[in-house]
Parts: sequence; C-alpha cells; structure tokens
Amino acid sequence: MIILDYKDARPIYEQVVDKFQKLILTGALEPNTKMPSVRSLAVELSINPNTIQRAYSELEREGFIYTVKGRGNFVAYDESLLRYRKDEIYRKLEEIVREAGEIGISRQELSAYLEGTAGEDPVPNFQGGFLL
Repeated sequence: MIILDYKDARPIYEQVVDKFQKLILTGALEPNTKMPSVRSLAVELSINPNTIQRAYSELEREGFIYTVKGRGNFVAYDESLLRYRKDEIYRKLEEIVREAGEIGISRQELSAYLEGTAGEDPVPNFQGGFLL
C-alpha cells in the first residue's frame, strides 16, 4: 500500500519511487513479483499515469525493477540495492551531522538523542499494510 503525502515538498513521482524502494528492500515486494500496472496504480492513487511511468522509469534506471515487453514491470532485487540505499542514508546522515554542527549540536548530543529514541516505532499510527 502506498500513501502519498501531499504536504511533502518532494514531487509525487519521487515519493512513489521512495515508497517502492522501501517495499522492495524490506522484502514486502519479493524478487520477480509483478508490479502494479501504470494505469491501475495511477487510478488507485488518483494521479496522472505519466507520474507513475516516470517513477517506474527511475526505479528501472536504479535497478529496482525490470521491464518485460508486453508483460509489465517486475521487482529486481539483489544485495547491491540494499548497499545502495544504505550509502544513500549514510550520505544524508553526514549532511545532518554537518548541519547540526553548524548550529552547535555536538556529535555526542546527536548520539545521545539517537540512543534515547532507539527501538521506538517510527510510524506510530501503523494499522496494517505498509505505511511508509
């Protein structure tokens, strides 16, 4: 299940890409599973099919899905995708640490904060399915 956040500053196609990446990396979408068709997903999310097509193109470019002519799009998973996503998260963390340092937050303070929130559910309103 994909839920879009219309308050998010990112374009909708980027949100769709991010949600599918998470579903693939967590194993919710298994390798070689058929992806929803562009039209059906566009109808389900009430967005333009071109937006879904753009998201699928980006997912394919990044290696998360592959296309079979006349059959549709399928999940393509391997360990390098997980490594890619981890590297992306580490880059974001480095940026956050840099920004925090600029306003006077020490690494120790950040570490203490993270240790204090470890184990908490990041999505407190989870009610079945995948809310990402």
